[in-house]
Amino acid sequence: MKYQIGDKILVLQTDEEGKVVDIINEKMVMIEVRGVKFPAYLDQIDFPYFKMFTAKKPAERKKIFVEDMRKEKQPARKKVADGVFLNFIPVFSKDIFDDDVVERLKIYLINFNEEDYTFKYQLQFNGDVQFEHANTLLSLNDFYLHDILFEDVSDGPLFEFEFSTAKSNPAKAPYYEKVLRIKGKQFYKYIEEMKKLHEASFKVELFLHYPEKAVEEKVDLSPLQQSGFRTYDLSKIRDLLPQPRSVVDLHIDKITDAYRHLTKSEIVKMQMDEFEKYYELAVLHHRPSLIIVHGIGEGKLKQMIHEVLKTRNAVKSFVNRHHPQYGYGATEIFFNV
Repeated sequence: MKYQIGDKILVLQTDEEGKVVDIINEKMVMIEVRGVKFPAYLDQIDFPYFKMFTAKKPAERKKIFVEDMRKEKQPARKKVADGVFLNFIPVFSKDIFDDDVVERLKIYLINFNEEDYTFKYQLQFNGDVQFEHANTLLSLNDFYLHDILFEDVSDGPLFEFEFSTAKSNPAKAPYYEKVLRIKGKQFYKYIEEMKKLHEASFKVELFLHYPEKAVEEKVDLSPLQQSGFRTYDLSKIRDLLPQPRSVVDLHIDKITDAYRHLTKSEIVKMQMDEFEKYYELAVLHHRPSLIIVHGIGEGKLKQMIHEVLKTRNAVKSFVNRHHPQYGYGATEIFFNV
């Protein structure tokens, strides 16, 4: 390797000096310039010694005392884009045929906007949370999240974010949610495009500008209240809803204790009502998936649920495959998120 961690370097394109802070692979290093870290190919940087020896030496200047110094405004860091992005840096290794293959992906948040955000983050695979973190994303800065193995991207990882402005701003929305699912084929496509452009990473947009607070149109509900109707504030409706579940067990003894006097049709109706309840909650809370435990039995309940799922636009797919905990007595639903 031509460079080592700590070496001073010169970015050829911008003529800025920096240093090497990490070795990514034999073709790429992580460099730091003016406090910002980003990857660079070896042919995009060089040692600064040639510039040091060939640059004209500055003329000797007279001493200037502090009280005589003219205060100048420091130049602001260049703003190259707008928005917040999820940035992926592929880390390559060699296979048995000496070909470059992607071993893992380093994942960063990049903030090109001029305001700070707090965020909550989750990485999910098939509905299971594999990683979660909460922190602050500074303006015109990046934040390293974690690495994922490239072999895991075929499972279609789900990246779930909740952003808020770091400083309270009544004109801005209280929070902004973003759910991003990237399929394995999309990752391969991004990496091929990255190679063609001779870039070291690829990024996916989360949002350009943090949304403004929605203007609520006030409706006079006093006539309804005076007539005896109960009214609710829709802005707080989510707080009034029950929390969604990732697994719903429809066995009647899990729904009610008073089931021994019920007929079969009454039991099925109660089970379908429970299914509808948690199906709607999953959709309203933008859940990626839901497992319905219906049991095996005669298969009537499973058949009824499958017939309903075929008619729902929010359902991307559903499958009744062998589950290590529920066997064939459960159906897993995947939603369009």
